[in-house]
Parts: sequence; C-alpha cells; structure tokens
Amino acid sequence: MRKCLLLPLVVALVGCGWAGDSITVAAAADLNYALTELGKRFESETGTKVVVSFGSSGNLFSQIQNGAPFDLFFSADEDYPKKLAAMGVVDAATVRTYAVGHLVLWVPANSPLDPEKLRMELLTRPEVARIALANPQHAPYGRAAMATLEHYGMKDGVARKLVYGENVSQAAQFVQSGNAQAGLIALSLAKSPAMASSGKYWEIPSDAYPELRQAAVVVSGSHQKKLARAFLDFVLSPEGTAILRKFGLTPPSQP
Repeated sequence: MRKCLLLPLVVALVGCGWAGDSITVAAAADLNYALTELGKRFESETGTKVVVSFGSSGNLFSQIQNGAPFDLFFSADEDYPKKLAAMGVVDAATVRTYAVGHLVLWVPANSPLDPEKLRMELLTRPEVARIALANPQHAPYGRAAMATLEHYGMKDGVARKLVYGENVSQAAQFVQSGNAQAGLIALSLAKSPAMASSGKYWEIPSDAYPELRQAAVVVSGSHQKKLARAFLDFVLSPEGTAILRKFGLTPPSQP
C-alpha cells in the first residue's frame, strides 16, 4: 500500500486514492530536465504519472489551439497561454507564471574560447563558424537570442553564422554535438547534468533581452483538470520552486 508522502496542498487536491492516474503535459523544451524531475517527484508522492511532450512553445500552442489532448501547458513565455485563454481554449483562471528563464552563451568544454572572458565577442571569432539558437518564429528563447544580438549590435555581423534549432533543446544539441561552435541557449539546459559536464557558459545579462516570464495553464478540454491543477500547484510549491531553482529557473517577481 502506497504511503502518503504528499504536501498538504497536494493532499487536499488529489489524495492517495488517485494513484495510478496520469496527466499529459505539453512543455517548452527548456524544461526538459526540470519538468522531468518535477514529474518524477510528483509521481512518487501521489502515484499520478506525468507524461510530458517537449517542444517549442509556438508549436505546442498551435497543437493545443487545434485540439491536441493535453491537460496542461507549460510555455517559455506568458504570451502563448494568454492567447489561448483569450480564445477560450484554456482555463484563463488557471494561468500562472511559474518561473523566469535566463539565456546563456554556451560552448563545448574542449573549445579554446573562454565565454566568461570573451563574452559576446566570442561569437565574432573566426573559430566560431556556426552559432546555434532556437527558431525565433516559434521559440521564446530564440526571440530572446535575437534580441540579445540586436542589443549588442551584432545581428548583421553574425547573421551568416546562425543555425536554427526547432526549439532551444535542439539548438543545444547542435552545439553540444559540434555542429555549431557556440550556442545561445537556456540556462536550465546548461545546468543539466549532461551539459554541465560537457561545456562552459557565460550568463547573458538580463537587460540584454526581454524578461523570459514563463507561464502555465490548464487546458479547457482536459479530462483531468483536478490533477492538472494539483501538479501546477506542486510546481509552484516550495518543493517545486527549489527544483526549478536548481536548473536556473528563478521565481517570478510580481508584475
């Protein structure tokens, strides 16, 4: 018999009798490691399995708009959840900003270039033939990367070097695999065990790009709204916030 190891908040919303149920979550690719850990912790405490599909926020937005059967949506920005709420596709009352994301300049560990020393100048070096970033058309981290290049007056100068991943996780894979020599990626990925051991980075100052306020929302068509709300509350709880912090996702300040 499963012991109840639940936070009081989750106990009130779920209860041990719901063990064995599951929820499906659409999540921005920067959450690949953080949300996986959050899902495992939630399952261990409630018996509810969290099945996550990762992708760019824009693509997931389109899927949910077209009726994809998700229970919950974690976006890398606030705009996509708010747009879905305006359409009535999600429950507007459940929109929650769960974290602020951060952008880094990442290079492989064997790179002769030091991002802490060179900072954005690193991207102009001849050793850097390709710079990976998420597609800004549907990835908030891609838009943040382009804003950063504009902020430093580098957009035109490095334009020919840019290669775009479908999402920020794929952009990270490009540079991690050596297909690009540098990447503008999410801090939450740079802090993951795989990337922390294989690269080095410089955290880009937050004033170089619009704040990456990341929001989540329960989908209107969900058949597991109670469980979806419980998981969202768990992510926002002190335990959930601590896991997000571990991956560089900081709590949002009040608007």
